Amino acid sequence: MRFLGVTETCDLGALYLRLLDEGHEVRIAISYEQAHGTMAGMVSRLDDWRDGLGWVREAGDDGIILFESVSKGFGRLQDELRGEGHRVIGGSEYGDRLENDRGFAQALLADLGFPSGHVWTFDRAAAAIDHIARRPARYVLKFSGPDFSSGDNYLGQLADGADVVALLRQRTLSTKGASHFILMDFIEGIEIGVGAYFDGTRFLTPACLDWEHKRFFAGDMGELTGEMGTVATFDGTAPFFERTLRLLEPHLAGRGHIGYVNLNTIVNEQGIWPLEFTCRFGYPGFAILDPLQETPWGELFAIMLGQRNGSFIARPGFSTGVVVTTPPFPYSRKEVDEAVGLPILFREPLTDEDRRHVHLGEVGIADGQLVTSGLYGWTMVVTGTGATVAESRHEAYRLLRNIVVPRGRYRLDIGSRTSSEIGELRRMGLIGPISIPGR
Repeated sequence: MRFLGVTETCDLGALYLRLLDEGHEVRIAISYEQAHGTMAGMVSRLDDWRDGLGWVREAGDDGIILFESVSKGFGRLQDELRGEGHRVIGGSEYGDRLENDRGFAQALLADLGFPSGHVWTFDRAAAAIDHIARRPARYVLKFSGPDFSSGDNYLGQLADGADVVALLRQRTLSTKGASHFILMDFIEGIEIGVGAYFDGTRFLTPACLDWEHKRFFAGDMGELTGEMGTVATFDGTAPFFERTLRLLEPHLAGRGHIGYVNLNTIVNEQGIWPLEFTCRFGYPGFAILDPLQETPWGELFAIMLGQRNGSFIARPGFSTGVVVTTPPFPYSRKEVDEAVGLPILFREPLTDEDRRHVHLGEVGIADGQLVTSGLYGWTMVVTGTGATVAESRHEAYRLLRNIVVPRGRYRLDIGSRTSSEIGELRRMGLIGPISIPGR
């Protein structure tokens, strides 16, 4: 099969390498100049993705275009390419709106029966400040649109919302100016995501459940990042999936969306409170799911496009993924002038099994050496799998001790609370039995 990756910063580098290992042909086009070093010397690169359309078309049904992001216009572009007969996996215009327009997504979720009345949409800071003055409370501030990162959002700490007010006043003076955003009541509970692959008509099952760790530092301190690590499983996921993501199926069907969809939520005794959608391959989520997927990526994509008969097969157990970052993370080289090219080394040669659990991110080959590259400092994800969360954590951190990246850093507490949270969710009837491999 032939795969053309259309990307701004090349977040799916590990996926492209997996496809090459499976024997497929891969070419990628990276639009951001500061990301051109990512996958350099590892994956064939085009200057313009449009130059690869003929190459993909020559492969017929085995030619596939992969889109990574939900940047403005990308969903519409994917729909147009599908209309021209191309086979495209990634997202859609509808999926982009679900992810980027938080107010629209929350309205849809309310129509589907999820709790409502705890989210307010604004496009002016003054209106939001007035709302908080009339209704003092602890709030979460989240911005809409692809131009904002996780670090722009803010989890309020003060019971009267004074810290959110102060931040909104500061932002009116910033260069980003007016924005669409939501205020959400702070909700105490367990944060859990549910995700599945969508084939244009239905979700492939089993779905996955994931427990993200978004703060930069251990103990949930520091900046909100995209993700510093996650625990994921395909086991026992049906009860939660049927009460959440499955409800979206008729709304996605017929919209042209083919790709991964994830819904992040907060769960407590009062219900399931949806937070936000991810309607694309999330990084590092795809890498953390990779070792649990029995179905190879190429075959999975063929199934999603209706080119293969078969089922999506997942392995039992858990995967714990730990993100290794380097400066300027959690910022970008647009904001911090930080050099790239740090060497990546291993104390002992990696075994074939080790390589299955090292998912390279913003890296490339320079003068024969694997080095850091890219815009952000997402250097790699290291995973471990096991029948229990504890076993998967042990394997991930064991492998991490074999990796040396100057100035590299990662959290030491990924998954430390997940087992107890799973127990609580099982008590609520939201998680089914967990398979025990070999038993």
